[in-house]
Amino acid sequence: MNPISRRAILKGLGATMALPVLDAMVPKAAWAAPEMLAGNRMAFVYIPNGAIMEDWTPATVGKDFKLSKTMSPLNEVRSDLLVLSGMAHDLARAKNDGAGDHARDSAVFLTGSRPRKSDSDIHVGQSVDQMAAEKIGQQTRLPSLELGTEAGRQAGKCDSGYGCAYQSNISWKTATTPMAKEINPKAVFERMFGGDLDPRTQAKRAFYRKSILDFVAEDTTKLTKQLGSSDKQKMDEYFTSVREIEERIARAGEQQPTEAPKMTLPDGVPSDFVTHVRLMYDLMLLAFQTDTTRICTLMLANSGSNRTYKEIGVPEAHHQISHHKSEPEKLKWLQMIDQHMMQQFAYFLKRMKETKEGSGNLLAHSMIMYGCSIADPNRHAHDNLPILMAGGGKGTIDTGRHVKFDKEVPLSNLFVSMLERMNVNVDSFGDSTGKLKQLKA
Repeated sequence: MNPISRRAILKGLGATMALPVLDAMVPKAAWAAPEMLAGNRMAFVYIPNGAIMEDWTPATVGKDFKLSKTMSPLNEVRSDLLVLSGMAHDLARAKNDGAGDHARDSAVFLTGSRPRKSDSDIHVGQSVDQMAAEKIGQQTRLPSLELGTEAGRQAGKCDSGYGCAYQSNISWKTATTPMAKEINPKAVFERMFGGDLDPRTQAKRAFYRKSILDFVAEDTTKLTKQLGSSDKQKMDEYFTSVREIEERIARAGEQQPTEAPKMTLPDGVPSDFVTHVRLMYDLMLLAFQTDTTRICTLMLANSGSNRTYKEIGVPEAHHQISHHKSEPEKLKWLQMIDQHMMQQFAYFLKRMKETKEGSGNLLAHSMIMYGCSIADPNRHAHDNLPILMAGGGKGTIDTGRHVKFDKEVPLSNLFVSMLERMNVNVDSFGDSTGKLKQLKA
């Protein structure tokens, strides 16, 4: 029997419906390729002011690595982690531009590009999340979601001649257009699930969406006769998934708040850091779980943030103590902040892992990068960065390891490899020099 075309669609009564990838579409010899990646998710979590690397970096490498002091909250998801030591962002270094490392830190973080030192003529480069959103964002209700916990300025001068936009954003739609983050959890929720259509349009769309499987039923019956048992199961699972997505779309189109997922949200921005951050993590999880988007960024604070953390016993502001000059007390406080943020990340990862999806879970079907473009904050070092990956990328990442590179490797190499796992294939990104082969053992 001849293979079914990959472009095959189901038709009926004016409706068309694409098919999932089936065994019958691909010769058996071709299935040596990696798992098909439709539905993979990608998120980036940014931490401000670097990290105390002595307490961040695991002492051993390989599969038998032990979690460091700062990473100790991640014990329950250790097998889902990939610690990457030795990565760098060379373009965040001063070179001939002088001071402004915090602006360069956040600007370079997801772009791998050198920011222009200006407060009026900003220019850096498209970020990796927005490159993915440009290519696959049309597959979901929202192309991407940009979140944060601190308001920021999009204009003016903030760091040694750099525009404030560099410190307030990590997501850039184009080289000159930042994607402003939302810090109000309720506003995020309304964007994700609020109605945006007039009632008549909603009714027409709801009718069409709910009926599409019936419209293509005749074509489905004919196709099924050509399929083996494995493909029939795939089709059943696919139709189930389509129906669930249709129902979610219908609910998202309803203006009645009772149709949206239940979630208690404050009217304004929470003043408590843990409450705020966990709400944002919960919204990220909900966005992935409902397939509202597959691409998210979260800034736990702006670059150079001077937030205080008195609730954990740190009496002075973050950026102020980040220039620690190796003073033991300041090093202790900074490590406490690093671990405090890691505890919130652990909360998110555990919830992701507990969320079942198909035969796996949401964390296994995602790639979550956590870190920044500064290592030791006192030196404003941009090598040996604090970079942590979580999630299996739908079977394409071998987790439960600590990988340590012998020489500097551009962080942009990781971005090229993550894009590939989102079915966005590029030859290069930012200052990349190739793919990061070490994502597989």
